[in-house]
Amino acid sequence: MTDLNKKASPVMVYLAFAIVYIVWGSTYFFIQKALAGFPPFALGVIRFFIAGVLMLGWCKFKGEDIFNLKTIKIATVSGILMLGLGNGIVIWVEQFIPSGLVAIMVASAAIWFVILDKSHWKENLSNKYIVSGLIIGFLGVVLLFGNQLLQALDQPQSKLQVIGMVLLVFGPVAWAGGSLYSKYHPTTGSSVSVNTGWQMLMASVAFLPGSLIKAEFKTLDWSGIPLDAWLSIVYLILFGSIAAFSAYVWLLKVRPATQVSTYAYVNPVVAVLLSLTFTNEVIGVTQVIGLAIILGSVLLINLPKYKNA
Repeated sequence: MTDLNKKASPVMVYLAFAIVYIVWGSTYFFIQKALAGFPPFALGVIRFFIAGVLMLGWCKFKGEDIFNLKTIKIATVSGILMLGLGNGIVIWVEQFIPSGLVAIMVASAAIWFVILDKSHWKENLSNKYIVSGLIIGFLGVVLLFGNQLLQALDQPQSKLQVIGMVLLVFGPVAWAGGSLYSKYHPTTGSSVSVNTGWQMLMASVAFLPGSLIKAEFKTLDWSGIPLDAWLSIVYLILFGSIAAFSAYVWLLKVRPATQVSTYAYVNPVVAVLLSLTFTNEVIGVTQVIGLAIILGSVLLINLPKYKNA
């Protein structure tokens, strides 16, 4: 158990999990609304640049050293992998692929955490609760979005949709890899907030080449962006990036990666509940079963922690 783990308040841990579960689950909904006004790469540049500057500006205001070279190097790698590639792929493919199918593919990140976390292979792969929880949770996500998956696969796929599905295989791998890199390369000279700020700032740089190649800022009609898109990008900056991503990076420092990875199963549940609340979508028996299975899998993955307690 690390020093951070000893110092972490249980209340703060539960609060951080709640923020990551609920806020990130809502970002599927708000990303699609933001894409109604902003092109995908420009959305990434604006969202993460503003969030990163605000975060680092706040840290500087508090008197922290924000120009630690080691922190910047580590944040560059993890930020580009997690936000630039992992999150960037999700933003881009949501233009062509139903959010349900995206959620299924993104949920595989929980499994990749175990596969890539070599230092904990023995601990994770020998634990029947963790392994069964991961498998059952993924099956629950498939059940939750089963109808959308069948409809998407039953229709002729365009070239962009096929490319999007291939990219969705690599997105969760990049996210899990970046998360584990961040976890096992602590920035002892800087706070979690400084590290998070640089991760977001470097992610905005990763989005920039795509936006320039597509001339997104040049062709963007600022006056034609609907209010919903503006409000959505503000939400993504303040809550999706600054609040939830900061909570996520902190959780990686104080909790096992397998427990933190359960966000990948809970987020789709929140996304479905939001769709039911704000759209005409209806839920069937299969989806209810999927919801129950997902929540049960999260309990299974966390059962070793409860038993130890």
